[in-house]
Amino acid sequence: MGPLEGVKVLEIAGIGPGPFAAMLLADLGAEVLRVDRVAAAQGGGWADPTLDYLARGRRSVALDLKRREGAETLLRLVDRADVLTEGFRPGVMERLGLGPEVCLARNPRLVYGRMTGWGQDGPLASSAGHDINYIALAGALHPIGRRAGPPVPPLNLVGDFGGGGMLLVLGVLAALVERQQSGRGQVVDAAMVDGASLLMTIFHATEDTGFTTTERGTNMLDSGSHFYDAYETADGRWISIGSIEPQFYAELMQRLGLDGDHFAPQHDRARWPEWKEQVAAAFKTKTRDEWCALLEGTDVCFAPVLTLAEAREHPHAVAREAFVEVAGKPQPAPAPRFSRTPGGVARPPAAPGEHTDEALADWGIPAGELARLRECGAIH
Repeated sequence: MGPLEGVKVLEIAGIGPGPFAAMLLADLGAEVLRVDRVAAAQGGGWADPTLDYLARGRRSVALDLKRREGAETLLRLVDRADVLTEGFRPGVMERLGLGPEVCLARNPRLVYGRMTGWGQDGPLASSAGHDINYIALAGALHPIGRRAGPPVPPLNLVGDFGGGGMLLVLGVLAALVERQQSGRGQVVDAAMVDGASLLMTIFHATEDTGFTTTERGTNMLDSGSHFYDAYETADGRWISIGSIEPQFYAELMQRLGLDGDHFAPQHDRARWPEWKEQVAAAFKTKTRDEWCALLEGTDVCFAPVLTLAEAREHPHAVAREAFVEVAGKPQPAPAPRFSRTPGGVARPPAAPGEHTDEALADWGIPAGELARLRECGAIH
């Protein structure tokens, strides 16, 4: 069911943040119809579509949008949609005759969500790029890394998924709320460079106040401090601590068997490198499991550093049912959680074009037209 039940979304299939945004909308109950390319339906997709976890929860139709008949079919779907999301470079949808002006003229209530790296305008708008480039330009890559070391890419979480997909979902939901008052849709321009920059808001403030410096690996949250970092254990595994507050720091010292007076004042940055070595040596005296037995659940602010497989089996994740099985594969459960209208995974990932006939009929394309559209190559 979910809080978005009744909302109809057209997703023009892409990679990374676009499918992630569509997955979130589907998890929250929206009826999302993924529009795949005919080439993908002819064998260009995943060898095992059930492993494309970002495609879960929605049906798939295969349309050739470069054909007039394919584009016209999409516009007929637009007539019934609340939301359309696309992740092409600026101008591609316009060249297909499917840009926001055309779609909003047909359906003035449509929320047209656009996902790009650099945005719809600006000198870099048409340039190729990936997550690492967007977060680099946004100032989000520079601070991440060890002292005297290079910047470390935080996977593609900050640009693609946090600053991209989630930003698009936020914009779409805000536009849907506004539409309740105005009765009109609008275009949502979600750019990963903008989202990554937005995520860095607090660090602009801490740098301007002098609380942080531009030298990576020397600040409280970037591995510079001895009380906020990951440490290796005796068995070659890792644990994490985040003992920022004074009472948590005091408990860390006590449970490590260290002299709190020696490690005071806590924020004496000149001594952080020396203290980090001593804390690291202390953590090397026990295995990860031994530290879990001693520290997990305390106010030290502690957690073991788990692999993905271990994360699925941790008692806290099990108790909260944080993972669900979809087509026999464990995946992160929908989030956030709702007291009355919980989200869920409506169906396993679909092969491209798996539901072409069924879904097009449900969205108002007469069954008699399907043979004609297939014959001319507009659908597959």
